Amino acid sequence: MKRSMKPLLILSLLSSTAFAETKIGISMAAFDDNFMTTIREAMAAEGKSLKDVALQFEDARNDVGRQVSQVETFVTQKVAAIVVNPVDTSATKRLTESARKAGIPIIYVNRRPNEPLGKGAYFIGSESIVSGRLQMEYLAKKLNGKGTVAVIQGALSDEPGIERTNGVKAVAAKYPGIKVTEVQSANWNRTQAIDLTRKWITSGRKFDAIAANNDEMALGALIAMKQAGVSPKKTLVGGIDATSDALAAMSRGELAVTVFQDAKGQGKGAIDLAAKLATGDKKVPVDTWIPYQLVTPENYKTYLNK
Repeated sequence: MKRSMKPLLILSLLSSTAFAETKIGISMAAFDDNFMTTIREAMAAEGKSLKDVALQFEDARNDVGRQVSQVETFVTQKVAAIVVNPVDTSATKRLTESARKAGIPIIYVNRRPNEPLGKGAYFIGSESIVSGRLQMEYLAKKLNGKGTVAVIQGALSDEPGIERTNGVKAVAAKYPGIKVTEVQSANWNRTQAIDLTRKWITSGRKFDAIAANNDEMALGALIAMKQAGVSPKKTLVGGIDATSDALAAMSRGELAVTVFQDAKGQGKGAIDLAAKLATGDKKVPVDTWIPYQLVTPENYKTYLNK
């Protein structure tokens, strides 16, 4: 009996070690965001398709301290790789240092940290400033180069919010007849965007276009406009992400433009990168860029199933 149990014990230990070596810890900024949910679902699907890979998801609930604790727990658990959708791109240094010190690769997805990466830290996502440029170029053409524009920014400290807004401003500056008269944050949130747009409307401010840093805030602006009787034909509204809700609004003639950001590609790619790095692959680039694509009423049907 002792002789027969010993090989089984060794096999069991080897199996548990292999499992531990392919465990990937994932900390998402929030689970209740539509776009982030698509990324998370794509991660889960890719994890299931990979042999001997186990994913552990955690919700940071938009709390930096909670996310720090989650990453430090992953380090203690000695996971093979860590994937992070950061709550605050200016507060990732502690996360990176914890992972580096433990020799665990860390992959940031969707929101690129403000700190220098490399040395075990990676990023996969889209170049934020490009989406702002694409969005504003379309709005500027629809406005025939004249009009006032309000920008609803994401979180003030986030790289995507900063760079998407910079992209909008850069394009607007090329048109002497276009003026950006408001830039305020709604923290990527539909409800906050409703409140902000309602405040603008009740204070008597009028805009020819509203450029929102994401679709959730664009939809919030449209809801507030509808409640106030402001036509989306009179005030154009643009978003970014090409979510299903945004495409539905476009099909109704409400949303003027959005920009497709490949959430599924980012989620799948993040897990693929983590799995490669977990095996010691050193050929992974620091930045993996996934292109944006302009979505308009003319081509939106192409993106319905993406």
